[in-house]
Amino acid sequence: MATMAECRSALDTLSGNLAGADGDVRGAADLDRSLSCHIRDLDATFTGRLANGRIKVLDTHDGPPREKAEIRLAMTGDDLVAMVDGELNFAKAWASGRVRLEAGFRDLLKLKSLL
Repeated sequence: MATMAECRSALDTLSGNLAGADGDVRGAADLDRSLSCHIRDLDATFTGRLANGRIKVLDTHDGPPREKAEIRLAMTGDDLVAMVDGELNFAKAWASGRVRLEAGFRDLLKLKSLL
């Protein structure tokens, strides 16, 4: 099972990957939205913002998200690490229910290019 430190590191790596992306991926990540990532197996949530093509983690707390972020992710720590490492395809994980992504309709349309 992935640790909190490994999950935080994976989010930092994902942020760097988004910031260095080009084209459609860069455009999809160029939102300014609140973000939460609930790590189900650790029952912990990272909260922050997706802004300027980067994920900025602002807080970590136990349990599910305390407030409804504009973009909400939920998954296990192992799945987060595997996706960032390129070992798990996000679209397949989302389609199978391993990863949950919730956002407004317009944001989902924009984020679909990340899939």
